[in-house]
Amino acid sequence: MGLEQVRSSAALAAFLAVTMACATASPRQRPISKGPVATGPGTLTAARQYLEGRWILESFVINPPGRSSITMKGSGVLNYDAYGNLQMEIKADEASSDLLREAGINIPDGIISTGGRTVIDLQNRTLTYVLDGQPSSMQTGGGPLATNRPRHWEVDANVLTLTTRDTAGAPLAVSRWKKSS
Repeated sequence: MGLEQVRSSAALAAFLAVTMACATASPRQRPISKGPVATGPGTLTAARQYLEGRWILESFVINPPGRSSITMKGSGVLNYDAYGNLQMEIKADEASSDLLREAGINIPDGIISTGGRTVIDLQNRTLTYVLDGQPSSMQTGGGPLATNRPRHWEVDANVLTLTTRDTAGAPLAVSRWKKSS
């Protein structure tokens, strides 16, 4: 085989390799449009818009396992933004704070404070808190107020009721919030 034949064979091999590579490559794909975001009653967009704003605590009842219910006295504010971020601060009076501590709930300085984002589950009607950089049981010791427990939500006009349930479905905590803005 002469030098000319080797060059021809090498050129043919290179040409075939390039042709085969091009033939098996897929065409450039563009993003598929999934259409507009669903809006209106019963959609995730509607739920986020409903929650957005400032909420004032109306009532808070905690049912620690094996103990009597505690109706917490105090005040609270919940702020929820358009992106699902949540900031909540509840200030309990001294008597309520003492009862909560006796029930094993960590409430330093009579304040329950948390921030992060929420995940909305429309099908189960729950909110789950996702706290950046904090273990889910850090603030409350993992009891009835543990932030890793989903909050079941109900709405009635401008009142939001959040209920935390145990594994059997019994309410551990029920808070009622009234929208202020």
